[in-house]
Amino acid sequence: QVQLVESGGGLVQPGGSLRLSCAASGSLFSIYNMAWYRQAPGKQRELVAWITTGGSTYYPDSVKGRFTISRDNAKNTVYLQMNSLKFEDTAVYYCNTIIRGLSWGQGTQVTVSS
Repeated sequence: QVQLVESGGGLVQPGGSLRLSCAASGSLFSIYNMAWYRQAPGKQRELVAWITTGGSTYYPDSVKGRFTISRDNAKNTVYLQMNSLKFEDTAVYYCNTIIRGLSWGQGTQVTVSS
């Protein structure tokens, strides 16, 4: 069973940056198309970025141009570089496969506040 551990969240001012990491256990990480999701209080969990095994990426308009997803298969890790953060980016951030097929980790809290 693959386990996911997210880290890198914190408190940041609007316009600031954070880099999130998601470390996956197990040896099959490289075959998964991975994604980052977020869930704000009272809202549904939403997709913020995905990356295929071949390195193709997708971003919804809400984060396009500000967030960058990447992966390091040798380290079984997927990253999310978040720049120009806005108040509305405040949420708990999670990683999983594109089809949400793995057990969710604990997530990492990102709070954008002045």
